[in-house]
Amino acid sequence: MKSSSDRLGAELSRALLPVYLITGDDPLLSAEAADAVRRSAREQGYTEREIHVAERGFDWDSLLAGANSLSLFAERRIIEIRLPTVKPGDKGGRALVALADNPPPDTLLLVIAPKLDKRALAAEWAKALDKAGCVVQVWPVDSARLPAWIGARMRGAGLVPDREATQLLTERVEGNLLAAQQEIDKLVLLHGEGPVDVEAVRESVADSSHYDVFQLVDAALTGKTRRALKILGGLRGEGVEPILVSWALARELRGLESMAWELGRGARPEKVMARVWQKRKPIVAGALKRLDVASIQALLVALATTDQIIKGARRGRPWDELQRVVAGLSGQTLQLAAAVA
Repeated sequence: MKSSSDRLGAELSRALLPVYLITGDDPLLSAEAADAVRRSAREQGYTEREIHVAERGFDWDSLLAGANSLSLFAERRIIEIRLPTVKPGDKGGRALVALADNPPPDTLLLVIAPKLDKRALAAEWAKALDKAGCVVQVWPVDSARLPAWIGARMRGAGLVPDREATQLLTERVEGNLLAAQQEIDKLVLLHGEGPVDVEAVRESVADSSHYDVFQLVDAALTGKTRRALKILGGLRGEGVEPILVSWALARELRGLESMAWELGRGARPEKVMARVWQKRKPIVAGALKRLDVASIQALLVALATTDQIIKGARRGRPWDELQRVVAGLSGQTLQLAAAVA
């Protein structure tokens, strides 16, 4: 069955299905939809949770073997599979079909993927998950609906904003829902529940030193190397884990790789760009003019090295490697002292 993140809560209150596929590009709404499924599952006794990130080289055979083995403590469990791209590959597709067709007992399958377009939703693995459970599509909040969305979120947090306060916060976050939620949380901490006027919002958000990984990615895509590196330094100073930065960059680069490959094969730019949110189309298009498939793949290889360093499998300085990747994404080559291999 098909559903949306807006309807998911009501549907979970009626029944918990054995399979959920959550698909969408907004990190906040996708995370909240996944949280809703996990919360409902915990309430029904699913106390174990396995997380698998199906990156390149992922062992799908081991996943299937583990899924079909009994839980050590005979407890209900959630098997959570995170797909970095919309194409799990032939082996991944077959594994997902097998899990959907013959779900292990006392197991809930939760698959989280980027936005699946019409063609991807027609893939055999996606149709199998749909048949076995529910495909939850996470739709972005467009600019026309954003003020109402932010106002509802503020009221849900106990704030009572006036129209000017809501409008200022809408302008401040520029469509970034995660940033909007962060600012709302900050307002509650600073002012507590109750009325909020435009001055309170201005005081909370003006000259904020807070950076997020999405600002970093967009600055690099736009070719603003200095700003991108400044944001990266801000993230490091705020204690953000390098694995989060690496994830955000890898996610964007994989999308660029797919689009660059299609353009190289002669696809029409407007068709390739149809998957990109309207507001981001200019900066993504600019990046695709600057980067070809080979250069994008080189940056992905550099990120793989960064991940090895972060995980302790290789010696080096992850923030230095991230600086190189950010500079490369923005169209520059950054010369640093060589990291220790």
